[in-house]
Amino acid sequence: MDKTTSSPWAISVAQLAQHAGQSKAIDIDFPAPSGIGDDIVGVREGDLIHMQANIDSIVDGLILNAHVSAPMHAVCTRCLKPLSNSKELDIVAFYPYDMKEIDESEGDLEIVAGEDEADDGNTYPLAAGGTVLDVETLLRDNLVESIPLKVLCKPDCKGLCSQCGVNLNENPDHHHDTSDDRWAILEDLKAQLEHKEETTK
Repeated sequence: MDKTTSSPWAISVAQLAQHAGQSKAIDIDFPAPSGIGDDIVGVREGDLIHMQANIDSIVDGLILNAHVSAPMHAVCTRCLKPLSNSKELDIVAFYPYDMKEIDESEGDLEIVAGEDEADDGNTYPLAAGGTVLDVETLLRDNLVESIPLKVLCKPDCKGLCSQCGVNLNENPDHHHDTSDDRWAILEDLKAQLEHKEETTK
């Protein structure tokens, strides 16, 4: 098993630790951690996140090159239509053997990645004396960062009627007959005068 029993997001790397040049391929489903978005847009806690990754051991730590696929829910900000799709992310992260050295250098660390690899500079600590790589925080951080500020069901979404809430995408001809309230008094006065003329004839 690649995952340990201590955490649903933990991966055993005991065979890699301190042995530069070794690598390990993983293909795992993880439960989504809490705190990824909200009811409007995000990934629900417990939904399965799929990760395909390679973990490479270098002199001072482990490099994780991962492709992540997560089920993301959303609500269109204009028409409130529920939406769902798969969020795909490429992530590169560094897990140093000595996190203290990274902290003392204020995290000023450059990860050297291949030309086709993402390089987002994520740095996370190893657990259990360097034998466990935990991806809970990595998943949360990267998925939260990928959440869009505005979600539309389509670029030209017409939204909802401001008066009655009808979906204008489904009812493009929908409209309301409206009159300017400033003319309402004059309309009433006109009607009274017309009525008076009729009664005096």
